[in-house]
Amino acid sequence: QLQASGGGLVQAGGSLRLSCAASGSTFSRYVMGWFRQAPGKEREFVAGISWTGGSTSYADSLKGRFTISRDNAKNTVYLQMNSLKSEDTGVYYCAVPYGSRWSLDGIRYWGKGTQVTVSS
Repeated sequence: QLQASGGGLVQAGGSLRLSCAASGSTFSRYVMGWFRQAPGKEREFVAGISWTGGSTSYADSLKGRFTISRDNAKNTVYLQMNSLKSEDTGVYYCAVPYGSRWSLDGIRYWGKGTQVTVSS
């Protein structure tokens, strides 16, 4: 089970850190990631991280502003979001893929989302 938290209302230019807590002893073996869905748009990949934390990937448009990390001792993955823009508004979901592909049909587990609203 995946539980995302940390969303909220923030002004443009501000920061938020999302957390995704996972239950289960095998969490540390999973590749983890974040997706987001803006109103009226398709859910899209944001960032992913290997089970060791040593490899990360990002949507091209978000590189440099968002940082994904994980703490396997706490069974938690994080998404640090800086310099937020109004277009970052949406529901953010943590996810576990079947492999390391980040397509929507390749997701094994979805967490409940957390709302992020960026006001301009």
